Amino acid sequence: MISRLESGHIDEVTVATLRAVAKALEARIEVDLRWRGGALDRLLDERHAALVGATVSMLAHRGWRTQIEVSYSHFGERGSIDVVGWHVESHTLLVVEVKTELIAVEATLRKLDEKVRLAPVVLPWPDTHSAPVTDQRPSRRARSIARLLVLPATTTSRRRVARHAPVLDSAFPMRGEAIRGWLRRPNGTAAGLILIEMAPDIRGADARSGSTTPHRVRSAATRLASGANDRVGG
Repeated sequence: MISRLESGHIDEVTVATLRAVAKALEARIEVDLRWRGGALDRLLDERHAALVGATVSMLAHRGWRTQIEVSYSHFGERGSIDVVGWHVESHTLLVVEVKTELIAVEATLRKLDEKVRLAPVVLPWPDTHSAPVTDQRPSRRARSIARLLVLPATTTSRRRVARHAPVLDSAFPMRGEAIRGWLRRPNGTAAGLILIEMAPDIRGADARSGSTTPHRVRSAATRLASGANDRVGG
């Protein structure tokens, strides 16, 4: 067995055996999964980028200024905020978490809490170009800070939202028309969950065609950037 492994003949060796051998050698096994000729993580990144683009388009259509992928490192807490919205008229700061799949609900809520807490600190966001940035931080100007969880409008997303309804209903009480109306006219603090329709060729497992490719994902992302304003569910 060891001789075959050393020679690179692993086709008939189970993953459990590979892990056992690696453990004995104080090593680890890393699997690089590829899907239809492309790396799976790249495809997931494309889906995430498409959903972020649809989110930004939806917010811009409702009068929000946005920044994406705002990274932070503050007293040992590190991460990146998917989308931050700033509503000038109401002085409302919106922290958006974009998830192509809702896997770990509690971890998602903890991380979003962290981002909501740190967003006013890490965002030097001026209302005008003439005023000093330090005088225009949302932490000094924001009247309200809201949070939004964005998921793709797929059967899988709806099923997982329903499965974790007790937790999600408490964390994100605003849904559907209620959160859409708030986004049009923000008034005070809000916490909402919204489902955004995505093109069939970038929805992943729920797509009817079942033949997603990275090239089609990029094309769909371009289409979403200009046409996703009103395809929003809740």
